[in-house]
Amino acid sequence: MPIRLIISYFLMGTGSAFAVVTVLGLLRFPDVYTRIHAGAVVLTISAVLVTMGTAIYVWNFFLSAKIVLIGIFFLFSNPMATHAIARASYKRQIALPKEYEIDAYSDYLGRDD
Repeated sequence: MPIRLIISYFLMGTGSAFAVVTVLGLLRFPDVYTRIHAGAVVLTISAVLVTMGTAIYVWNFFLSAKIVLIGIFFLFSNPMATHAIARASYKRQIALPKEYEIDAYSDYLGRDD
């Protein structure tokens, strides 16, 4: 088996393991904000690893370049989308935990208490 196939299988397997960790984080974390954090950070790493492994597996320049561009798109779009979701849910007070005593972000957003 060529070394590039071993590397690609390793990257895709590692990305799949990170995806499983993302699912566990989404199921186990208590509130919407920590769940969004699990979805943003770990799923972004997972998507980039899987696309890198796929690009190495294909081993065609133009097709690999397209796959790498998809990975770069994941790298930029997923954190921005989860930030927008977190900000909108905070602004609308969706699932705001009661144990937060200091909320410095509400003055910045102008949210009414």
